[in-house]
Amino acid sequence: MPGTPFSLEVVPHVPQRLERLHELANDLWYSWDHPTRTLFARLDPKLWRKVRHRPKAFLKRVPQELLDAAAADGVFLNAYHRVLSAFDTYHAQQGRVRLSEDAGAPDLVAYFCAEFGLHESLPIYSGGLGILAGDHCKAASDLGLPFVAVGLLYRQGYFFQTIDAHGNQHALYSDSDFDDMPVTPIARDDGSPLRLAVPMPGRDVWLGVWEARVGRVRILLLDTDLPENAAADRDIAHRLYGGDRQTRLEQEIVLGVGGVRALAALGLKPTVWHINEGHAAFLVLERVRMLVADGLDFGAALEAAAVNTVFTTHTPVPAGHDHFQEDMFRRYFDDWARQFGVEPGQLLALGRSDGSPEFNMTALAIRGSRFQNGVSATHGRVSSRICAGMWPQIDPRDNPVQHVTNGVHVPTFLSPVWHTLFDRFLGFGWERRLTDPECWRCVEDIPDQQFWAARQALKSQLFHLLRDRVAAQHTRNHASAAHLERVLALADPANPRALTIGFGRRFATYKRATLLFENLDWLRDIVCNAQRPVLFVFAGKAHPADHPGQDLIRRVAEVARMREFEDRILLVEGYDLRLGRRMVTGVDVWLNNPIYPLEASGTSGMKAALNGVVNLSVLDGWWAEGYDGSNGWAIEPVADPDPAARDREEARALYEILQDAVVPMFYEVGPLGFSPRWVAMSKRSMISLLPRFNTERMLGEYVDRFYRPAAAQWARFARDGHAAARELTAWKQRVGAHWPAVRARRLDRAAARIRFGESLRFELAVAADPLEPADLRVELLLGERSTDDGTGDHARHELRWQGRLDGGEHLYAIDVQPGACGKIDYRFRVYPHHALLTHPYEMGMMLWL
Repeated sequence: MPGTPFSLEVVPHVPQRLERLHELANDLWYSWDHPTRTLFARLDPKLWRKVRHRPKAFLKRVPQELLDAAAADGVFLNAYHRVLSAFDTYHAQQGRVRLSEDAGAPDLVAYFCAEFGLHESLPIYSGGLGILAGDHCKAASDLGLPFVAVGLLYRQGYFFQTIDAHGNQHALYSDSDFDDMPVTPIARDDGSPLRLAVPMPGRDVWLGVWEARVGRVRILLLDTDLPENAAADRDIAHRLYGGDRQTRLEQEIVLGVGGVRALAALGLKPTVWHINEGHAAFLVLERVRMLVADGLDFGAALEAAAVNTVFTTHTPVPAGHDHFQEDMFRRYFDDWARQFGVEPGQLLALGRSDGSPEFNMTALAIRGSRFQNGVSATHGRVSSRICAGMWPQIDPRDNPVQHVTNGVHVPTFLSPVWHTLFDRFLGFGWERRLTDPECWRCVEDIPDQQFWAARQALKSQLFHLLRDRVAAQHTRNHASAAHLERVLALADPANPRALTIGFGRRFATYKRATLLFENLDWLRDIVCNAQRPVLFVFAGKAHPADHPGQDLIRRVAEVARMREFEDRILLVEGYDLRLGRRMVTGVDVWLNNPIYPLEASGTSGMKAALNGVVNLSVLDGWWAEGYDGSNGWAIEPVADPDPAARDREEARALYEILQDAVVPMFYEVGPLGFSPRWVAMSKRSMISLLPRFNTERMLGEYVDRFYRPAAAQWARFARDGHAAARELTAWKQRVGAHWPAVRARRLDRAAARIRFGESLRFELAVAADPLEPADLRVELLLGERSTDDGTGDHARHELRWQGRLDGGEHLYAIDVQPGACGKIDYRFRVYPHHALLTHPYEMGMMLWL
């Protein structure tokens, strides 16, 4: 059409009776409140689907006549007021959690993460890290924890995926319109937009600050796409995890440094800082800069910043930690070293790891924190070994790295289909008893037929969505309608009888999406039985730069095209939160077969379990803790150094479980049309796993083990002009200088055998001058005989200082009466001790006799 097109947007007017729809659309509370989403959908279901469930975008496009009609519709108004009543009640609740006993204490947790996955209407996430961060924020809101989160506002979040007829993944990026997203720009008191400057080489980069409301907490999101910035700087935060290494470094400077400055500009003074993965670790340097400006020297400032900082790592392999070349780091931070009054090498040393010349963000996060954790018991052990170099003389089992196993936000991922059943059989208020095992044992009281009907309804919902997605996919790839019906034969919403097994996650090589195809003849025997059909549903994205991951997608597509499997294996494109929610609620079995121990935690199986889906997984991550022999199936990891042999053996175990347990149990159909044993296991999955693997339990552990101690340490260290930080820094410098000269020797004669009830006296001479006895702790570890891997249950006994020996050594002694018979091991160790230390071994120094 000739002529110049001009753009005009016509926005409907929301009637006064419905004016709080805007408030509902701007609070991500809707992401876990189903009635709120339903309220928008019932105005115009077709438009709701078209705008991909984005309330703000919906309100900008809904026809005016529909809004006017709704304002005069008594039924709609009743639903609207019920939603508002629930919304107001939720926000008015008093917080259930405080960090200190002092009711007037200004507690605040600041939680930094590079991505947040809260809902598809805020596309600033890529996968598990973001979903976990979003759930963390939602749980903080539910518990009323004083909490603020900080992240980046990307124009392009993770890509939209299409898959062509040959199984090739295509990544499609599009810029988000911030006006369509549940975010609001933050303004100064005079109404002008808040702007912050972050230093980069030769210039300042300006940041805008937006706010996303998540119930009772807020997320501050930083934006570089401002006219004050040069074109290259406007693009820093354009794409999630986009650009080259320089862009990645600049993103992390914006997140860490800019995030601290945003909190300060808003007058927020956190008492606890949480670095969720190493991307945000530069917040440590910005906090140090602020403390140096307040008069502390560099060492004391770092000590003060670290005592109330928590660092969570989600990475199970050393190569997964962010690192930057030395010259690149120095280009951005040499000026900082001058401000701190130190040599650039001292800043570089904060990021040194295992002799590498590169600056490691995990190393910075560890040295700038005093609380560190992995995200499952297995991952905690793996992380303690990966990070052992931070504490070189400490056994990895004793170093400060702990674990808090992840959980999922139950209100978000528990399907509303269950609510009526739970109200009836668990009792009203079950939503506030999520961690109470007694409450969830009442799931046993739900009649099997009603439980099975709920499960079938969820599978039917999944099949409706699968048919829509696969139909669009096949139409674009020019497949015939007849072929489409053949492919979707088992995904029948009206008759969802087929055993359905789901695999939905990132296509990374260690997750082994194609392990199922190790022996296609065996697989054919299992799934191609007309009387006992099995449908596998695969969905997930590979990073655009991960070519091996994209090869996995092609292999799934290749097998799915084989005639015998074309109606038994579905590969669904466009994996997102909505499809993920449908899959974890609708499949019968959730499959997960990572390479042990590379699954840090995994949360998709938790989401499945709380909906009665049964897990079939390698014993890694969370499942190593969740599996109890009656709530699913487990594949034991094979300890074979040959990857091909390991895969063959674990695939054999997978086939055997499917063939001998899963398929027969599912199709052991009784007179009521379902398998009673299957329903019993489905219930057992829900009963045993939901109370343990939810974010209320997870956040409670963070509060008790990290947030409260960190807040207490900050209160202690901030008093009297940070006197404690100065004292501890001077002590550490003195001990560090003299530690290499510390020696210990045994004075008593070692007895080989004693009678039960007799006592032993142990004496050690310790040469430590000029260190004092108060600077050291001397311990006896005594207990059962160590196992082959060096583990064992050893009690700690402190040897007491007795005085000086001739020659200047210090005498330490203890009398001990062993409490058990049999072979007993005992050992002696010496390490620095000070009352102000957050963790007894944080200096990484220990002398073993």
